Amino acid sequence: LRRNPHKNISGRFCSHHTKRKMKVSTIVPALLCVAPGAVNGFTVGPNGRASSVRSELSMSSSEETVRNPNPAIKVAANAMSLLKPVFKLEAELQAAALGAIAKVDKDEVAATIEENKKNNKVLIYTYGLSPFSTEALAILDASGYDYTKIELGAEWFLLGGEGSETRVALSKEIESGATSLPKIFIGGECIGGCADLAGLVESGELDAKMKSAGVRKPGEKSPSFFDFFSK
Repeated sequence: LRRNPHKNISGRFCSHHTKRKMKVSTIVPALLCVAPGAVNGFTVGPNGRASSVRSELSMSSSEETVRNPNPAIKVAANAMSLLKPVFKLEAELQAAALGAIAKVDKDEVAATIEENKKNNKVLIYTYGLSPFSTEALAILDASGYDYTKIELGAEWFLLGGEGSETRVALSKEIESGATSLPKIFIGGECIGGCADLAGLVESGELDAKMKSAGVRKPGEKSPSFFDFFSK
C-alpha cells in the first residue's frame, strides 16, 4: 500500500490534521477475525492516521471489474435486521453509559458525521473485525471507485464513549434506524449497509448511483461541455 501525503481527512475519527487514538482491547473473538481485502481509497484506523491507498489489483479506468457479493454474507446481513430492536436498545444503553463517563458531546459527534459526509463523496463506517464490513470493503474495492473508510473500532462491544455515541448517531442516518455497521454514504446519502450495497451491485445500479453523485474512478475524465456534441 502506498501513502498519499496530499489527502487527509477531518473529524473525531477522521481528521484533516490528527485523530484521537482509540484504545481497543486485544481480546477479540477469533471467529470474527476476517482479513479485509486490499483497500482502494482512504483509510482511517485506530492508529489515527488517514491516508489514500490503492490496491495492487486496482484496474485502470478503461477496465470493468465485477465482483458478485458473497451470498452467505448477504443472507446473514439481511437476517441481522430481525435483531434490530435488541441491538438498538443495547446501543442506546451503551452510548448513554460510556458517553456519560467520557463526557461526549453528542452535537459534536453529529457535526463530525456531517462534515465527513460533506467532504467525502463515498464514505464507509466500519468495524475492523466485522465480516459484513469486510465484504462491503471488498465490493467497493472491486468497483474501482475511491472511497473513505472510517473504522470506529474492532467491534461494537469494544467501542469507547465516542465510538458508542457515533454508532447511535449513524443509526439516525437511515430510515430503519439500524445500529449495525457498515454504514455507507454515496454523495452524502446513506444507502444502508452491506446487503444494500450488494443489492446495488446485483441490480447494476451502483455505477449510476456513483455517477449521479459525481463520483468517478481514478483516471476517468470529467465530462466536458464538448462531450455533448461528440455523441
